[in-house]
Amino acid sequence: MDSTSISLQHVTSLESAISLFWGSGRRIVQKERVFGGDINQAFRLTLSDGTHLFMKTNDKQNKCFFTAEAVGLAAIAQCRAVGTPHVFCAGTEEDGGGFSFLLMEFIQGAGRIRHYWETFAHELAALHQAPAAEFTGGGKYGFIQDNYIGRREQQNTVHDSWVSFFRDCRLEPQFRQAVHYFSTSDLKMVDRLLSHLDEILVEPEQPSLLHGDLWSGNVITGKDGKAWMIDPAVYVGHAEADLAMTELFGGFPREFYDAYREAASWQPGYESRRDLYNLYQLLNHLNMFGGSYLTSVKRILSFYVEN
Repeated sequence: MDSTSISLQHVTSLESAISLFWGSGRRIVQKERVFGGDINQAFRLTLSDGTHLFMKTNDKQNKCFFTAEAVGLAAIAQCRAVGTPHVFCAGTEEDGGGFSFLLMEFIQGAGRIRHYWETFAHELAALHQAPAAEFTGGGKYGFIQDNYIGRREQQNTVHDSWVSFFRDCRLEPQFRQAVHYFSTSDLKMVDRLLSHLDEILVEPEQPSLLHGDLWSGNVITGKDGKAWMIDPAVYVGHAEADLAMTELFGGFPREFYDAYREAASWQPGYESRRDLYNLYQLLNHLNMFGGSYLTSVKRILSFYVEN
């Protein structure tokens, strides 16, 4: 797979998108705001034939957000392990001041299947066990293109080592961006952590395609009643990084973790590495939202350097 193989349609207006996919006689008759995200605006569109669509919008200069999201969803879908919404097209609209947009299928609320979380755990394990070599263009860890974690760029330069990838493309860029939050002694701890990362992290048994931002807000109930993934920040890495993210903001139910352990082997010592994976996510939140995340970042930094 490469970033051009997903055949994503790019259109020059919302009207042309509707005409292209649903016919020239269709038009938007209702536009309702959908709340929940903090990066893009989202809407449910109703067409004149009753079709519902999901549309994300952002400034015109941020259309790359949507191309990257479409590539990530296509990569997950290609593994045929877990559900994702279908993406129709991306484009820009000049009317109303102009904006960029992404059009996707609208997922109606559905009742969850029995054993919802256990099923999701098994499907996530299948995603993590799927072959991932084609997503890294000859290396082992990274992705075919850079993308975004929230609204911030995420580097995916391909590496042969998971530890070096996590250091060079995850922790180091975030620490560099957040340098003004740290004292001289803090920065010495940062240097020590980065230089001794191979003493904490382990290379995985196999590279895995990761969702990359797997918290409860990025899991929805699909039309089949099972858990589907949205808003990915995909890359190939260690499956532990996805699992760690599920535990950062409240966690998933215990049955999810028990079922994942049944479906996939966990390398010993995951709990001792979990907070280090989440240090990346907390640093990103620090850089996006400000100093309220600094205490958590410093706590994790101190723990790994002083123990």
